[in-house]
Amino acid sequence: MYTTQSKNTPVNNLKLFGNLRVLIIAAFLTALSGAVGKVFSIEVTPFARIGIENLPIVMAGIWFGPFVGAAVGFGADYFGCFLKGYAPNPVTTVGFIAIGFVSGLVSMYMFRSNKTLAVILADLAGHIVGSMVIKTIGLYYLYGGQYPITLMFAWRAAVYTGIVIVESTLIILLMKNKAFSKQIEKVCSNGKTRSNA
Repeated sequence: MYTTQSKNTPVNNLKLFGNLRVLIIAAFLTALSGAVGKVFSIEVTPFARIGIENLPIVMAGIWFGPFVGAAVGFGADYFGCFLKGYAPNPVTTVGFIAIGFVSGLVSMYMFRSNKTLAVILADLAGHIVGSMVIKTIGLYYLYGGQYPITLMFAWRAAVYTGIVIVESTLIILLMKNKAFSKQIEKVCSNGKTRSNA
């Protein structure tokens, strides 16, 4: 987790679901991802588009951990599909969930002393698992094998490499703002002061 909680454990991460402030921010990130992803994106190919729909999901994973990140990913996919008027693809829904979960898990346990590296690796790992592997498989079956899966992987890997650079940069810039980081800390601690024991 990007915040400086002294006890980063899955159980403590689950407790964030009882934090009203976290739930409000998670709901906002869910709506933002759903709206931005389905409305403001550029379709490069039928199976790859350029957009920042996953940015709010990655933010939720990094700021609030894997479980909140997964919940935001799930909600974002369903909300986005509702906005566009089509049924969700269960495999791509799992991809959205994986982006939030993996980015949260990586940021919680890896490179906790180097926050910049933690954000980059969390974002990259979330996209490798969720966007490049799971969603590509889901889209392959959605299009009935119309496109070679190796071509789909190659296109999506190129697109998401660029997206990871943009997303990571935006998150790092936000987190370098001390006032913003302090507010995220407050939200996670439910307004209580926390010591770095």
